[in-house]
Amino acid sequence: MLVPLLALSAALHYPETSSTDLVETLHGVKVADPYRWLEDDQSAETRAWVKAENQVTFGYLEKLPEREPIAHRLSQLWNFERFGMPEEHGGSWFFTHNTGLQNQSVLMTASALDAEPRVLMDPNSLSEDGTVSLSRWQPSRDGKLLAWSISRGGSDWHEIHVRDVATGKDRDDLLKWVKFSGLSWAPDGSGFYYSRYPQPEGDAALTERNRNHKVYFHTLGQSQEEDRLIYQREDQPDWNLSAFVTDDGGYLLINIYDGTSTDNRVVYQKLSGSEPVELLPEGDAAYHFVGNLGGTFYFLTNLDAPRYRIVSIDTENPARENWKEIIPQTDNLLEEASMIGGKLICSYLVDAHTEIALHGLDGSAAGKVDLPGIGTAGGFHGRQEDTSTYYGFSSFTDPGAIYHYDISTGKSELWKSPEIDFQGADYETHEVFVPSKDGTKVPVFLVHKKGIQLDGSHRTLLYGYGGFNIPMTPGFSVSRAVWLERGGVLAVACIRGGGEYGKDWHESAIRLKKQTSYDDFQAVAEWLIAQKYCTSSTLGIQGGSNGGLLVGACMTQRPDLFGACLPAVGVMDLLRFHKFTIGWAWKRDYGDPEDPAEFANLLKISPYHNLKPGTRYPATLVTTADHDDRVVPAHSFKFAARLQACQAEDGPPVLIRIETSAGHGAGTALDKVIQIAADQWAFIEANLH
Repeated sequence: MLVPLLALSAALHYPETSSTDLVETLHGVKVADPYRWLEDDQSAETRAWVKAENQVTFGYLEKLPEREPIAHRLSQLWNFERFGMPEEHGGSWFFTHNTGLQNQSVLMTASALDAEPRVLMDPNSLSEDGTVSLSRWQPSRDGKLLAWSISRGGSDWHEIHVRDVATGKDRDDLLKWVKFSGLSWAPDGSGFYYSRYPQPEGDAALTERNRNHKVYFHTLGQSQEEDRLIYQREDQPDWNLSAFVTDDGGYLLINIYDGTSTDNRVVYQKLSGSEPVELLPEGDAAYHFVGNLGGTFYFLTNLDAPRYRIVSIDTENPARENWKEIIPQTDNLLEEASMIGGKLICSYLVDAHTEIALHGLDGSAAGKVDLPGIGTAGGFHGRQEDTSTYYGFSSFTDPGAIYHYDISTGKSELWKSPEIDFQGADYETHEVFVPSKDGTKVPVFLVHKKGIQLDGSHRTLLYGYGGFNIPMTPGFSVSRAVWLERGGVLAVACIRGGGEYGKDWHESAIRLKKQTSYDDFQAVAEWLIAQKYCTSSTLGIQGGSNGGLLVGACMTQRPDLFGACLPAVGVMDLLRFHKFTIGWAWKRDYGDPEDPAEFANLLKISPYHNLKPGTRYPATLVTTADHDDRVVPAHSFKFAARLQACQAEDGPPVLIRIETSAGHGAGTALDKVIQIAADQWAFIEANLH
């Protein structure tokens, strides 16, 4: 197989991409940007380039002999029934369901969980190609109405509708230009709170910078123009606002975020009638609302506790000296907490896997939840009056299940367990700790068939993210299962910049220290080679979004270290990311290109700017989508164009795959997900040897 693939690569002719002599002087430094014209995603020239690139890419992919067998196996494996976590509202139950290969999961409702459910909202009926997704849904407290929002083509823009649960008929309510918003009903069901931006101008909806977020209340039956403005900050146009009503119906809480910082501010308002009150106005730490007992609010916070603790605040006496510490910080990250049935259910990350502990509302220990193994648990949602809750559990080799948990007895009972044609018992998962460049131990999960010989022969896929305080934890993936079945080794690196160990772990790899993420990732790659899992030519790397930046940075810094690269929807131009949609919010992690010192650092690590002509870069399949308004596709367009221009004449293929009617990832139609995964696996299998 190797000879034909080499011949295919040699015969590859990339589209002729015009470059300009555009050079800017930024902070006294001349910076070339020869492919800036690709930022205009609406121009005829850009569209022609996209078409030409896709023709070359799919012409290559269609000749790969393993592409169709991989796609067939992915479809086989994905064809299993799956359920979402059930929720009860007003005596009715709501949950999502997918029969197997439906492009979008369907929202179901039932009078009881053992009763026959019926379809309440089927997003597959909204488009022929499955590209309209149900992005959010929230029943009213009495369970009689459903507020639901859709995304078209994967965009972050949502439209909100309202449906009568009993009849399945939609009301006339329609809200547009909603983004980064929750849905929270008023206790009396008269309407709901949501957040929106002003309507973009012209054709700039997918690229225009998003500013002036505001919280509104929509009264049922009124037009959006009549919605009541609840909260705005005209003095802070870049702040994001999200509102929700407390479970007891007594208060409206508004979280305020400055970009992607984990630190936030909190404003509350008594729904019985009062002006908004700034409870936590400093923005000096993260404050996640857990629940309340009347005017006493419980918060999960990293104030003076980088691994988080729980405090209570009396809103009548909110001065910090009056706060009470309910659960102190421990050696492990307290990732989430909920207040249900008179208990605090606390989810800890212990070296990136989940442990669940229960406490009384005074912080007293009340036992632990026995989980099925080492993996990730999520859920544990509910109200104060509930006596039970539901949670899901999965691992790298187990698609997991959903359990009913009785709070009083401490017993878990299986609710739904998927039946899937994957033999997870044939594989093993273990965690290792790899020393980085500065000696810091980086957790890495390794998954592979049992009994493999460490002789360097295994195709190995190294995955990472390392940003925005987001942890990488064990979880099942159908596409990764196929990779494992085909003999591949999976390595998931919990590098700094992520959220595996709390605030210190995150902030040790942001702004001027961002290179630390890349040092960690490269150290893991070198360790895998040294331990003879693979060689550099059989090692592939993968990441999406911030992980796409990770892949782009590492392949430009160490092109010799990898055999193939899969950067997806990555932030590839670190000098202009802040000029599009929500990109300005990422300065908290990346740094500010307008600041001279941070500009200099960004220029050193920006993938687009560090490609060098004549370099032999690894085989690369860049993936993006035309409706990505989170990380605009121009990042990938410009990077791919320059990569093709710089690639050594005898170098392996460097291609870009541009999906249509898809966005940053969420809500992508399943048939598109399957085909993208098949193309990625076929590509790296063909180029790792």
